[in-house]
Parts: sequence; C-alpha cells; structure tokens
Amino acid sequence: MSAVVVVESPAKAKTIEKYLGKGYKVLASYGHVRAFPKKDGSVDPDNDFAIKYQIIEDKKKRIDAIDKAMKRADTLILASDLDREGEAIAWHVAEVLRDRGSLDGKQIQRITFNEITKKAITQAVESPGEVDLQLVDAQQARSALDYLVGFTLSPLLWRKIRSGLSAGRVQSVALRLICEREQHIRDFDPKEFWTIDAACEADKVGFQAQLHAVDGKTLTKFSITDGVNAKVMARRVEKGTFSVVDVKKKQSRQQPSPPFITTTLQMDASRKLGFTARKTMQVAQKLYEGIEVDGEPVGLITYMRTDSLNVSEDAIDEMRVHIISSYGSQYLPEKPRHFKTRSKNAQEAHEAIRPTSISRTPESMKSVLDVDGLKLYTLIWKRALASQMAAAVLDQVRADIDSGELMLRATGSTLAFAGFRKLYIEGTDEPVKDDKERLLPPLAVGDAIMIDQATAKQHFTEPKPRFSEATLVKELEADGIGRPSTYASILNVLRVRQYVEMERKRFVPTDTGEWVNKFLVSSFNDIVNPKFTASVEDKLDAVARGERGWKPILRDFWGPFKAAVDFAATAPRPSEETEEVCPECGKPMAIKLGRYGKFLACTGYPECKVAKPLNGKEGEQAEPELSDQKCDKCGEPMVIKAGRYGKFLGCSAYPKCKNIQPLEKPKDTGIACPQCGKGTFLEKKSRRGKVFYSCSAYPKCKNALWNEPIDRACPECNAPFVTVKVTKRRGTEHVCATEGCGWKETIEVPETA
Repeated sequence: MSAVVVVESPAKAKTIEKYLGKGYKVLASYGHVRAFPKKDGSVDPDNDFAIKYQIIEDKKKRIDAIDKAMKRADTLILASDLDREGEAIAWHVAEVLRDRGSLDGKQIQRITFNEITKKAITQAVESPGEVDLQLVDAQQARSALDYLVGFTLSPLLWRKIRSGLSAGRVQSVALRLICEREQHIRDFDPKEFWTIDAACEADKVGFQAQLHAVDGKTLTKFSITDGVNAKVMARRVEKGTFSVVDVKKKQSRQQPSPPFITTTLQMDASRKLGFTARKTMQVAQKLYEGIEVDGEPVGLITYMRTDSLNVSEDAIDEMRVHIISSYGSQYLPEKPRHFKTRSKNAQEAHEAIRPTSISRTPESMKSVLDVDGLKLYTLIWKRALASQMAAAVLDQVRADIDSGELMLRATGSTLAFAGFRKLYIEGTDEPVKDDKERLLPPLAVGDAIMIDQATAKQHFTEPKPRFSEATLVKELEADGIGRPSTYASILNVLRVRQYVEMERKRFVPTDTGEWVNKFLVSSFNDIVNPKFTASVEDKLDAVARGERGWKPILRDFWGPFKAAVDFAATAPRPSEETEEVCPECGKPMAIKLGRYGKFLACTGYPECKVAKPLNGKEGEQAEPELSDQKCDKCGEPMVIKAGRYGKFLGCSAYPKCKNIQPLEKPKDTGIACPQCGKGTFLEKKSRRGKVFYSCSAYPKCKNALWNEPIDRACPECNAPFVTVKVTKRRGTEHVCATEGCGWKETIEVPETA
C-alpha cells in the first residue's frame, strides 16, 4: 500500500513520516484549508443557511502538493487533530480532493492519536476509522453562528459607535463579564469591621488567637464596626485571665488534583508561570509536536486541547512504578486513581494532558527544551505524577480559651504526611492566609494562657477582584461558555481590539470596550447573555453527539437575532447626555465615542455639527490650547489638537475651515533635491517617531531619504550625498542620493580615535 497522510503541522509531519517509513508520504495542511469567503453571503439564511467555502489563498499550494501526491497513492489517511476543529479539517481536505477527482477509486481513512509516539502512531494506522460527520456538523454550526453574529453585528457597531469594531458570539459575552465586574467594583460600598487578635503564651511558647465570643455570644464579621469599641474590647482581653476549656483535634486527608485539561492548564500556567492563555497553548503545541531526543523524534506530551480526565492504564502503571522508585512505597496509594470527567460531551477516548513518558523527567529535558518549554513541561509532568500519589495528611487543632466573659479561639494545622504535596500544589486565585498552616503548642484543657498583647485590627470588605486570565477562563468554563480550545483566541481578540487593557495582569475594560458592551447589552441582551450562550453550546454538543440536527439550531437562532438587529439599526447612536448646552443651537451636548476616544457632540446632529474634545475627566469640556500661529487659509487662530498619531495644529474655525498642519514645522536642510531640482530636503518625523528627509515639493515630488543628506556634491552626478552612520572602527560612509549612481566614499576614523 502507498498512502498519503495529512496532518495539521509540518513539525508533526516530519516526526510521523520517520515513524511510518516507506510507503507513506506525510504532508501538512497547515491548519484549515477552506473557510468562509470574507464577504457577506457566505452563510445564506434565505437559502436554508447554505454555506459557501473557498480555499484559503495561502493554502492552495498545500492542497496542490497533497493532490499531486495522491496521484501516486492508493489511500488517503486523514490524521488531523482529534478535536472538533481537527475533524472539520479532515473533512474539508477530503471534500476539496473529492471535488478535484483525486479520490476516485481510492480509500479514505481517518486516524486519531493522543500522543506522537511510535507506538501510538502505529496503533492508529493499524485501526483506522471514518470521518465523524456529527463532529463536522457541530463545527459547521459553530462557524456559521459565529459568522452570522460577526458579519451582522460588526457593521452595526461601525455605524452606531465607530469603525473598526467587532462583535463575536462568545467574545462579546466575555467582554460583558469583564465590564460587569468593573461596574461592580465602581458601585461597591466598603463596610468597616474590626477583629481582636491576641498574642498568647503557653508554657513559654507563643501563638496567636482571635476573639471569638463575648458574654457567651459568638461574634460575627460585623459585630465590631468601630475603632472605639474595638480598642475597649482589646483592653478587656489584655486584662482577662484565660485558660483552655476545649481542645479538638482531627486528621484530614487532602486528595491531589486530577491531571490537566486545557482550561486547568491555562489557569495554572497563568498563576504560576505568568503565561497568557495564548502563550500556554503555543508552548504546549510545540511540546506535543515533539523534538529530537537522543536522535529520535518524540512528542513530549499528549494532545493539549482536551476536556477529558481519562489517563491510559499504561501511563498510570508507568507513573506508579516511578513513584515507588523515586519517592518510596508510602507515597503510592493502594489503588490507581481514576478521575471522572465533568463535561458531558467529553470524548473518553481522549486523554488528559500528561507526559508521553514519565521517565522523561524535567531534569533530563533541560538540555533539549527552551526556558518556556521546560517551565510548562515541568508543570504538566508534576501535575500528572502527583495525581497518582498518596493523599496528604494534615493534623488540625482548634483550641477554645475562656476567661468567663470572653472566649478566644486558636486554630492551626500541621502537615503530618506530605503525600502528593511533596511534588505539586495547585495554584489558587485567592490570597493565601498566613494562618493556614500555623503550628500550635501542645494544649490541654485547664492550661493557663498568658495574654502578652491584644491588638484591634481594622478591616474593610472588598469587591470581587478584576478578572485575571485564569479567573476569566474559570468563569467561562463554569458558565459553559465557549470551549477550552477557543479561550486563548477569545482573550487575545479582546486585547487586539483594544476592548481591554491589562493592569497588574488583570482585565480592565477600555472606554471602547465599555461602550461596545453597553450597546450590545441594551440591544442584544439575550445574545450576550451568559445563560443563552451556554444553552447554544449545549445544543452544539448535542449535534456532536448525534442527538440534534445543525440546521434547526441556526433557524432557532436567526429569527429573534435578525429582528433585534433590524430594531437596533433604527435606534439612535449611543450617547451620554450632559448638563452642557450647545453654544450654537442650545440643545444638550452629549458624550459620544469617536475614533480617538470620547468627545462632546451636539444632540442636534446632523443639523448641528458642533463637537468638542473632552479632558481626562468625563463630561468636562477641554479648553482648546491656542498656538501662536494663524490659519493660512482663513486667518483664524490655530489650536493644538490630539489625533491618532499625536498632536497637530487644526484651525479653530472647524468645521467651516478644515485646515490642519503639523505641530512642529519641518527643519529645512537647504540641500537641493536631485530628483526634481526644485525642492529642498526637509527633516521630518514618521508616525513612529523615526527621522527621515523628504523633498519640500511633496506631493509633486516624492523623493525621501532615511539617512541625512550632507551639503556636498557627488563628483559623478553633482547630486547631494547621504550620510550613513557606521561603527567608529570603520568610519562614516557617504553615498550618492541619486538613484542608480552608486558612487560612495568612506571617511576613515583617525588612528587616535
């Protein structure tokens, strides 16, 4: 048999071809080969949601290469990734080749593998299957929904807010969560409360306790709400005579976390390594595709887009052997652990993210992995191995210390047996409490307790913190919004569109993000509602399981959505009215969002076009900064304005006069332009701040130089020179500025330099 094997990435292709040997040609599709054309009508609701696909421009040569190879083969083996996207890629490749007639009389096989090892690849080739059309339908439905939302809402945002904006079915829900959290923080009213902490001593050993009850009544969080009462209570504690009245001890067992799935990997890599979700997936992709180890290609981890907690029995057996040999039998549980997958649509044939061989320790990978690769591999390796280690054992103690009127409570815990914690502890998004593992001295009922000092501590309630990447991914997953494989790209789009900024690794919505969210929530509340989006995901999962057809989902969605779009199109442009009135027509001025941020505009638009900039404070008019120059077109003063590329001069009579000029006049070098012979070179700055030299006769003459011209003539063509700065050792080079002349000279640096 001769076969063409199609995978997604070229790195994977090289590895798999080495494993399969002769008779197999492995080629990469480089991801999707077909997509919707980037124009309206690719999904046609009026024609029962007929879909048009076209080959992606830069993938034509990939398809041509596969097509050419199939002429000499009798079997096409589709080996794209084992998720929904991978199934769709396999289907698209087959459909394109079928349309070309390349598959006539030839076999088509679909294989999947969870790891790129020789054993896994060989087993997959020996037991091929078929393309799962249910998964393909689910992916088509998802793509169609995303297309309909994006291509319908984005133009509406351009008209109602400003150009260049976009909306997405899941992206907009994520933005809503971020904006709602920001509003929660703004609206939060902090409440004051106090605690009384006591520095205690028993048999010359110090420990901490906290006031727990007064006169037999247990204190709640807000029992003490002012400093006066708190200090009075602290003095009472210091004067009291205390003894231990109750000691309770118990032992608890802490079980390890399961091995990583996509979302938990993104969360922990964010917490522990500071990786973005996008970076995590990029690094994990490289680990999955493999590297050279001892001269052999090998994938280091299993497939990283998964929501299954399943782990193969072979892998578990290898981990258990490693635990005994490296840590001892006390660290090995009696039975292997099997974790239950929460996702009802998880494919149990898939596995959690784990090393392909636990024997490849992070230490042994130091010489073959880069810094980021080693960090992520170490995290995956430790989490996977720890999941099969013994539980940790903690001794917990609670002591009640009474004076008759007041009761203190001291708590502490100690790690009796480390178990899996010897290797790995899951990260957390909550602040770590310093008393979580505090050691208490041996205490018994009747022991006298000395109070060295009692301190009244002031506290305030705090709002929920802004989302980090880890907590936002956790929230999206908990609400059933999107899928693990999409989170990295969703969060990246929010940043690229400048809907959010990162402040201390937390999402902060920008003005643009908040205005887009306000418009979408007011006009499309159902569409950007987390529960609605989650219900759509459930329906797509039902398609993947073969329980529903995909066209009915599109029909159910499109009707109400199109009605909302039509209604929103007639609504006025979003704005925030202010108390200021228009100086021209007397109508209220409103805050609107433009290309360069917020501005004040007359509500009488388009009849009245008065608009003014805003200062940093919302709703506060910015006084124009007058320059010392007059407009050369109408004679009115020029004012300093801020635009996309910095400050510039604009006529104060705008919009009657639209004259603009650069803030700084270009410096004239006085050197004649050799191209037109009329202008001289002016020193200017590009939009990025780089100095360049252009002819003063622009736009009639477009001659421009990056290097500085000097006031000397070329002996060949009599044109000016250009200075090229080089190292001190070599000197300075003068080059003729006339195109095609080519004459140059080098001014050597003196020996003493």
